[in-house]
Amino acid sequence: MDLYSGYINKLIDELANLPGIGAKSAQRLAFHLINMPKDKVNRLAKTILDAKENVRYCSECYTLTDKETCPICANQKRDHSTIMVVENSRDLAAYEKTGKYEGVYHVLHGAISPMLGIGPGDIKLKELIKRLEGNVTEVIIATNSSLEGETTAMYIGKLIKPTGIKVTRIASGVPVGGDLEYIDEVTLLRALEGRTEL
Repeated sequence: MDLYSGYINKLIDELANLPGIGAKSAQRLAFHLINMPKDKVNRLAKTILDAKENVRYCSECYTLTDKETCPICANQKRDHSTIMVVENSRDLAAYEKTGKYEGVYHVLHGAISPMLGIGPGDIKLKELIKRLEGNVTEVIIATNSSLEGETTAMYIGKLIKPTGIKVTRIASGVPVGGDLEYIDEVTLLRALEGRTEL
């Protein structure tokens, strides 16, 4: 039995289709939107449409931007000889929040996953290899520690090694504040292998 009228149900259904939004959150958002002043709803709708219309891939690193090149690639103070390879724009944003990385990025928009039918041709690998024709000295592979991320990292490493460009992989292991007894063996092994001198 429907609790609400057609328009409210339709709005709740559309909001529930968004990632990370469950039925209760969708309902809360729907009622919030309905109770907002009309000019604010129009501004929100226009902002969504403008973003959809104008956001595209950066011509260099393939992150999302509304310009030809993103602010990171356009910044001449960045080290353009070091490229960090990430799976998506959210990963890029996470590294940028540290404020410590001064190189540039390359966004793959996915990871190799034979189980899901995603091969090397389905992510931005050709574009990465083309970028290596420039003055690149190091490629840092910062894909996730998942099976897909590790597969992608190994594939990229094998592609780049013959070029003579330095290829590194981010360290992974025990999270800050983590109890060793609750951490799996693979994570502990990676932490041991990635240890640094004090």
